[in-house]
Amino acid sequence: MTNPMIGARANRVFFLAAALSLVPAHLAAQTARAAAAYDYTGYWVSEVTEKWRYRMLVPDKGDYVQVPLNPEGRKVANAWDPAKDRAAGEACKSYGAAGLLQVPGRLHIYWQDDNTLRMDTDSGTQTRLFHFGGSPPPNETPTWQGYSVAQWGGTEPRDRRDGQGGPVQDSTGRQVIAREQRKEADYLKVVTTHMRPGYLQKNGVPYSGSAIVEEYFDTFSDPYTRNTWLAVTTVVTDPQYLVEPLIMHAHFKKIPDGSGWDPTPCSANEPR
Repeated sequence: MTNPMIGARANRVFFLAAALSLVPAHLAAQTARAAAAYDYTGYWVSEVTEKWRYRMLVPDKGDYVQVPLNPEGRKVANAWDPAKDRAAGEACKSYGAAGLLQVPGRLHIYWQDDNTLRMDTDSGTQTRLFHFGGSPPPNETPTWQGYSVAQWGGTEPRDRRDGQGGPVQDSTGRQVIAREQRKEADYLKVVTTHMRPGYLQKNGVPYSGSAIVEEYFDTFSDPYTRNTWLAVTTVVTDPQYLVEPLIMHAHFKKIPDGSGWDPTPCSANEPR
């Protein structure tokens, strides 16, 4: 059964992100790690709460009813042949950045340096790097995970006001900023380009090298289960194969450590 907290929070993040496109200016002076208001690091495991038969099983060839493919995209999907992918050394086509978080498995997220957040997956043994600041280098070589530019999304911290509209002060006259209004970043936004062509589903539903992937990461505690969750909303735009953007969701539960970590190679026609 889907936890109502997960879906509501994921939808909130998506619509908030759509309305907010600028990073507060004061964040630029800090490292990305210092500017983070929430902790995304640690180990996480997939909780498949939607599209179960498309994620936990390999769908039948031609089963792409939930993907807005254009005629060219349907033609490519209908020609899917996992044996050809294996023979060509392209078993990782469904583990590229656009589809990776739809593959059930575990994540390990940690800071590679102060401005690079790293995500490793045990499914497919993939690594994604989220680069804060800047843009992809010129002539960046396409890879399965592409080049990801990250930024914190949120609102400017504002002073808590007293009953007369003035800022709250302590006994020494110093202005007090309310704890709940010191949050400098409400979610993590990641935009990925420069990807090798891959699959949105394990049954050969394609995305092209021209695709753009936008992701919105949000973490929160669930008072019903007392678990910590990571909700990810993914928006894939692909002028070559899609008639409109594809929106997907993935949810992960935080786990204490990496004791269940199980790196597995890419598979052309297995769920993992």
